[in-house]
Amino acid sequence: MNRIKTSLTATLLVIAPTVGAVAEPPNIPVLVPLTGFLSLEGTSQRNGATLALEEATARGLDVAFDVSDTATAPETAINAFIRATDQNNVVAMVAPMLGTQMLALLPLAEEFKLPLITVSGTAKITELGNPFVFRFFPGDAVVKRAHARYAVEELGIKRPAVIFQTTAYGQSGRTHLSQNLTDLGSPPVFEEALEVSVKDMLPTLTKARQAGADALLLHLHAGSTALLIRQAAEIGLDLPIVAGSAMHQPSTAALLEPRELAGVCAESGSSPISGGSPKVADFAARYQTRFGSPPDAFALGQYDGVAMVLAAIEAGADNADAIRRSLSANPYPGLAMTYRSDGTGNMAHDAVIICYNGTDRIPQVVQRYESPQ
Repeated sequence: MNRIKTSLTATLLVIAPTVGAVAEPPNIPVLVPLTGFLSLEGTSQRNGATLALEEATARGLDVAFDVSDTATAPETAINAFIRATDQNNVVAMVAPMLGTQMLALLPLAEEFKLPLITVSGTAKITELGNPFVFRFFPGDAVVKRAHARYAVEELGIKRPAVIFQTTAYGQSGRTHLSQNLTDLGSPPVFEEALEVSVKDMLPTLTKARQAGADALLLHLHAGSTALLIRQAAEIGLDLPIVAGSAMHQPSTAALLEPRELAGVCAESGSSPISGGSPKVADFAARYQTRFGSPPDAFALGQYDGVAMVLAAIEAGADNADAIRRSLSANPYPGLAMTYRSDGTGNMAHDAVIICYNGTDRIPQVVQRYESPQ
């Protein structure tokens, strides 16, 4: 009898601490490149994600997150992923926008069955059949189509020069841009890849001019974009420039004088500093207050992506698989656009073209392409 009583007491003591225990809140780690050549873009990605998470906690949603710097090496991103999955109740992860890092993380996402929320533009990340990647910035298949169409159909470009980065991002954009230009009857007369370490753009600009190019079409990261545009202005190249999405960033424009931006255009998923809906204007004001700088499309896309995850959590998705299924099946009315999966994880399907007038650093949206594929 005493043994039974003692056993029962011990059992109750084991059970007692778990009665009424509070479940761990859903955890959404933020893995972004904050140092290295992608620091400007990565900072925007981090800010968009953290703003959405901070606003959710302020309105009473119990959610955890922390931020890890993935720099620019794939192995750094892998290590950050492994550390993040050691935490409790990880239900989704903000994943770095650098294409090489995303490609390195895709097998881990499948192994851990963890949704990755990203604004990476590298086309390949949604071409590998991985059901755990969700891209909230239009991929190269979308924006490079808009990029080429604007150059050819609106500017009348016949002999474009395509200058791109040697990174996975640059290679992806070049492939889609060159193919679209060819399909539109204006194939590139000159193409060159640049390392992110290149500072002297004069040899490339000289070769583009010698090839008879009538425009420069860029697909470069922020620092390289600003350097090339400045040096083109310094030598009086006087060719239209239609850049990649790095150029729409206020942080990129801040590296240039307004006169150097005259006539420069760029593709993007959105441009929150250019005005638009009252909701986007309100977002831009909140972002400016929180971070002391204006938002860009990477920040807005990542904000919308995290907001969609948080909406799924508020609707009852309480684990990674439930969130994955919600993202895969449901549309979401974000601030930049309405997001819906195409079945491969591409969530964003609209693009814009913005241009600078040379008097300030605020671009105007001059063309919109809804699902331009």
